[in-house]
Amino acid sequence: QVRLVESGGGLVQAGGSLRLSCAASGRTFSNYAMGWFRQAPGKEREFVAAISWSGGGTYYRDSVKGRFTISRDNAKNTVYLQMNSLKPEDTAVYSCAAKESGLYYSPVGYDYWGQGTQVTVSS
Repeated sequence: QVRLVESGGGLVQAGGSLRLSCAASGRTFSNYAMGWFRQAPGKEREFVAAISWSGGGTYYRDSVKGRFTISRDNAKNTVYLQMNSLKPEDTAVYSCAAKESGLYYSPVGYDYWGQGTQVTVSS
């Protein structure tokens, strides 16, 4: 079992930045590819970014490319999502997830999920 706890969400003005963190516990962190997802009110959950087991590979949805950066620190059992140039349409609950196998850049196959952290971007 892997436990994931997100932090770092909040209220920010458009054009601002936030850095989300996801702390993992329970099993060897480097055994898991990690992803960030978001869900806005009334909308389905959508994939945001993923990072491979070693951190050498990353993948983003088109709308966040060039603005968001996913990274991980396997020594700290933590994955991050640096979000810059935020837009009101980025407003959502952001959740991290972990998968043990499969293609790291595929948005399916995640085994464990965090509870999420709210990100609100005002215009």
